[in-house]
Amino acid sequence: MGIFEDNKQLEDLDKKYIWHPFTQMRDWLGQKPIIISEGRDCFIKDIYGRWYLDGVSSLWVNIFGHRKKEIDDAIKEQLDNIAHSTLLGLGNVPAIKLAEKLVQIVQKSEDKSQKENPPTPPLEKGGKGGLCKVFYSDNGSTAVEVALKMAFQYWKHRGVDGRNTFVSLNNAYHGDTLGAVSVGGVDIFHKAFGPLLFKTCKSPSPYCYRCELKKKYPDCKLACLDKLEEIFKASSNEIAAMIIEPLIQAAGGMITSPQGYLKGVRELCTKYKILLIADEVATGFGRTGKMFACEHEDVIPDIMCLSKGITGGYMALAVTLATDEIYNAFLGEFKNLKTFFHGHSYTGNPLACAAALASLDLFGKEQVLEHLKGKIEILEAWLKDVLVLQHVGDVRNAGMIAGVELVSDKKTKEPYDWAEKMGWQVAYHAMENGVFIRPLGNVIVIMPPLSISEQNLIQLLKVIKDSIAVVTGN
Repeated sequence: MGIFEDNKQLEDLDKKYIWHPFTQMRDWLGQKPIIISEGRDCFIKDIYGRWYLDGVSSLWVNIFGHRKKEIDDAIKEQLDNIAHSTLLGLGNVPAIKLAEKLVQIVQKSEDKSQKENPPTPPLEKGGKGGLCKVFYSDNGSTAVEVALKMAFQYWKHRGVDGRNTFVSLNNAYHGDTLGAVSVGGVDIFHKAFGPLLFKTCKSPSPYCYRCELKKKYPDCKLACLDKLEEIFKASSNEIAAMIIEPLIQAAGGMITSPQGYLKGVRELCTKYKILLIADEVATGFGRTGKMFACEHEDVIPDIMCLSKGITGGYMALAVTLATDEIYNAFLGEFKNLKTFFHGHSYTGNPLACAAALASLDLFGKEQVLEHLKGKIEILEAWLKDVLVLQHVGDVRNAGMIAGVELVSDKKTKEPYDWAEKMGWQVAYHAMENGVFIRPLGNVIVIMPPLSISEQNLIQLLKVIKDSIAVVTGN
């Protein structure tokens, strides 16, 4: 059987057996699938030998490019020792070392923020008042599930009854498990599961381009925070925690919050004694130009969720970080049943933790955050340039995370009908020209590996702009 026949068989088998996530399979069955066989740096190669710039970091996870030697070597070395052992009743070397490293990085960020600007403190001081306990899980959704259950059970152990609900934002996305969906706010993803979800309170999204309150920033004086305070004032005794994606609501459409909003949320949570959960699954590990998005406004949450880029895009791993105050509430006699009864088979997987350690070492070795500044400038200049296109309604970014919102009418902000698949049409055109991107409806998502060279970044952006212009008729 020749190469062509082998490839055709792979395509047929994919369509026969695989149910792809977030994919209308009828569409998939009617098109020629792209099947990836190799990756190198910020490029991926399909089974026919065509290379594509990976414009979304293999769904926002890849930081240092594909086949990064240091991460490859770390996994190979760990394989010579052990691939997996449980954390239920045992420890393992990489998980311990990674927990220490993560806490050091987080506390270094907190200490720097405190020196530059005294931060709004967490709910309780709890020792140092920072994030210092690590709970491992498998992915972003499970990291959020852990955070929700921790927050809920924390109040129970404190002897406080009735704090049984959570506050989140419209347009929020925190994952696909039922708890994470309950605090989500993207109807197209979440509405169908309504009967299965627990009750939550939703606050207006800080979506300045399409403000729910019909106001304009900065004249609004962050009126969306006033609405959040109304919820807190009315129901603080019922709220266990507020969960938020710091700076940018990613899957909701790359919606960036205005300056001061995140800090305002922290202040309100402190005022009304409500735990703050920062979902940094998408924003963590340098994506916004700092190691964590919370650093931009000197915010210390009570709980932080991390995943995606933690292993450089190599292995499934997630972390939920908590303060001593929360951790200590779970300490007690065995008979008191204060144990946090939650865990996963692959919790603290040694291979994944080894990859994460290598990834974190690379931030210092390659001065990743320092080298991002020039790339962010290139991206932001390009966003201003692309905004002049006739059917680009809004552009927004937080560091190296960016979104371009397409509209059918720029003056009225009328969106394209979902059925027109304008975002996908742009993505298809870009793929024909060597760039892989995956849109969110009418929003073109740009999130390449942080290691992308300036030359490749410029090429990526050129193809995306040309694709927008051709598809929308600009």
